[in-house]
Amino acid sequence: MSVRRRSTLGRAAGILPVLALMGLCATARAETLEVSGYAGVLGEWEVTASVIPVGPADKREFAGPLKMRHVGICTQDGPEERNGEIRLSLAGSSRLTATLLINGVECSYSGRQSDTWSGPLKCPDRRAVPLTLWLRQ
Repeated sequence: MSVRRRSTLGRAAGILPVLALMGLCATARAETLEVSGYAGVLGEWEVTASVIPVGPADKREFAGPLKMRHVGICTQDGPEERNGEIRLSLAGSSRLTATLLINGVECSYSGRQSDTWSGPLKCPDRRAVPLTLWLRQ
Protein backbone atom coordinates (compact mmCIF):
# COMPACT_ATOMS: atom_id res chain seq x y z
CA MET A 1 0.00 0.00 0.00
CA SER A 2 1.37 3.42 -0.88
CA VAL A 3 2.14 6.10 1.72
CA ARG A 4 -0.44 8.40 0.14
CA ARG A 5 -3.22 5.78 0.37
CA ARG A 6 -2.36 4.99 4.03
CA SER A 7 -2.53 8.66 5.02
CA THR A 8 -5.92 9.03 3.28
CA LEU A 9 -7.26 5.99 5.13
CA GLY A 10 -5.88 7.34 8.42
CA ARG A 11 -7.67 10.66 7.93
CA ALA A 12 -10.92 8.89 7.00
CA ALA A 13 -10.71 6.73 10.13
CA GLY A 14 -10.20 9.88 12.23
CA ILE A 15 -13.24 11.56 10.69
CA LEU A 16 -15.62 8.64 11.31
CA PRO A 17 -15.96 9.18 15.09
CA VAL A 18 -16.60 12.89 14.50
CA LEU A 19 -19.32 12.10 11.94
CA ALA A 20 -20.91 9.57 14.30
CA LEU A 21 -20.93 12.14 17.11
CA MET A 22 -22.50 14.74 14.81
CA GLY A 23 -25.20 12.24 13.90
CA LEU A 24 -25.99 11.61 17.58
CA CYS A 25 -26.21 15.34 18.26
CA ALA A 26 -28.51 15.87 15.28
CA THR A 27 -30.76 13.03 16.45
CA ALA A 28 -31.01 14.42 20.00
CA ARG A 29 -31.74 17.89 18.68
CA ALA A 30 -34.45 16.59 16.35
CA GLU A 31 -36.26 14.87 19.23
CA THR A 32 -36.50 18.03 21.35
CA LEU A 33 -39.77 19.88 20.79
CA GLU A 34 -40.34 23.57 21.34
CA VAL A 35 -43.85 24.28 22.59
CA SER A 36 -45.41 27.73 22.32
CA GLY A 37 -48.94 29.01 22.51
CA TYR A 38 -51.49 30.94 24.47
CA ALA A 39 -54.16 30.20 27.07
CA GLY A 40 -57.24 31.98 28.29
CA VAL A 41 -60.43 33.30 26.74
CA LEU A 42 -58.55 36.32 25.38
CA GLY A 43 -55.22 34.54 24.95
CA GLU A 44 -53.88 36.47 27.91
CA TRP A 45 -51.32 33.82 28.96
CA GLU A 46 -48.27 33.14 26.80
CA VAL A 47 -47.13 29.51 27.10
CA THR A 48 -43.60 28.27 26.34
CA ALA A 49 -41.80 25.00 27.00
CA SER A 50 -38.94 22.89 25.72
CA VAL A 51 -39.68 19.19 26.05
CA ILE A 52 -37.62 16.06 25.53
CA PRO A 53 -38.71 12.45 24.93
CA VAL A 54 -39.47 10.35 28.01
CA GLY A 55 -40.32 6.68 28.13
CA PRO A 56 -40.39 4.31 25.15
CA ALA A 57 -39.94 5.90 21.71
CA ASP A 58 -43.13 4.33 20.35
CA LYS A 59 -45.25 6.15 23.00
CA ARG A 60 -44.23 9.62 21.72
CA GLU A 61 -44.28 11.16 25.19
CA PHE A 62 -42.37 14.32 26.09
CA ALA A 63 -41.78 16.31 29.28
CA GLY A 64 -40.03 19.47 30.37
CA PRO A 65 -40.22 22.80 32.17
CA LEU A 66 -43.13 25.12 31.39
CA LYS A 67 -43.43 28.88 31.65
CA MET A 68 -46.68 30.83 31.56
CA ARG A 69 -46.50 34.61 31.29
CA HIS A 70 -49.52 36.90 31.66
CA VAL A 71 -49.52 39.27 28.71
CA GLY A 72 -53.02 40.70 29.18
CA ILE A 73 -53.69 44.41 29.66
CA CYS A 74 -54.63 43.96 33.35
CA THR A 75 -50.99 43.63 34.37
CA GLN A 76 -49.94 46.49 36.70
CA ASP A 77 -46.56 45.55 38.21
CA GLY A 78 -45.09 43.88 35.15
CA PRO A 79 -46.11 40.54 33.70
CA GLU A 80 -46.99 37.78 36.15
CA GLU A 81 -45.06 34.57 35.48
CA ARG A 82 -45.82 31.04 36.55
CA ASN A 83 -43.38 28.17 36.22
CA GLY A 84 -44.23 24.51 36.17
CA GLU A 85 -43.91 21.32 34.18
CA ILE A 86 -45.63 19.86 31.16
CA ARG A 87 -45.94 16.25 30.10
CA LEU A 88 -47.48 15.64 26.70
CA SER A 89 -48.34 12.65 24.59
CA LEU A 90 -48.93 12.57 20.84
CA ALA A 91 -51.54 9.98 19.94
CA GLY A 92 -51.81 9.36 16.23
CA SER A 93 -51.33 12.26 13.88
CA SER A 94 -54.05 14.59 15.15
CA ARG A 95 -54.45 14.18 18.91
CA LEU A 96 -52.40 15.57 21.79
CA THR A 97 -52.99 15.10 25.51
CA ALA A 98 -51.05 16.86 28.24
CA THR A 99 -50.76 17.32 31.96
CA LEU A 100 -49.59 20.72 33.16
CA LEU A 101 -48.39 21.22 36.72
CA ILE A 102 -48.58 24.92 37.55
CA ASN A 103 -47.95 26.22 41.08
CA GLY A 104 -48.75 22.77 42.48
CA VAL A 105 -52.07 22.51 40.58
CA GLU A 106 -52.43 19.69 38.05
CA CYS A 107 -54.38 20.60 34.92
CA SER A 108 -55.31 18.43 31.94
CA TYR A 109 -55.45 19.24 28.25
CA SER A 110 -56.73 17.42 25.22
CA GLY A 111 -56.29 19.03 21.82
CA ARG A 112 -56.89 18.26 18.20
CA GLN A 113 -54.68 19.41 15.37
CA SER A 114 -55.66 21.65 12.51
CA ASP A 115 -53.08 24.39 11.87
CA THR A 116 -52.46 24.39 15.62
CA TRP A 117 -53.31 22.14 18.54
CA SER A 118 -56.38 23.53 20.28
CA GLY A 119 -58.64 22.35 23.07
CA PRO A 120 -59.73 23.04 26.64
CA LEU A 121 -57.33 23.34 29.57
CA LYS A 122 -59.13 21.94 32.63
CA CYS A 123 -57.96 22.73 36.14
CA PRO A 124 -59.70 21.73 39.39
CA ASP A 125 -62.17 24.26 40.85
CA ARG A 126 -62.02 26.45 37.73
CA ARG A 127 -63.85 26.53 34.47
CA ALA A 128 -62.01 25.27 31.41
CA VAL A 129 -60.18 27.81 29.26
CA PRO A 130 -59.01 27.52 25.66
CA LEU A 131 -55.38 26.53 25.08
CA THR A 132 -53.75 26.74 21.66
CA LEU A 133 -50.31 25.22 21.10
CA TRP A 134 -47.69 24.98 18.37
CA LEU A 135 -45.05 22.26 18.35
CA ARG A 136 -41.84 22.49 16.37
CA GLN A 137 -38.56 20.62 16.32
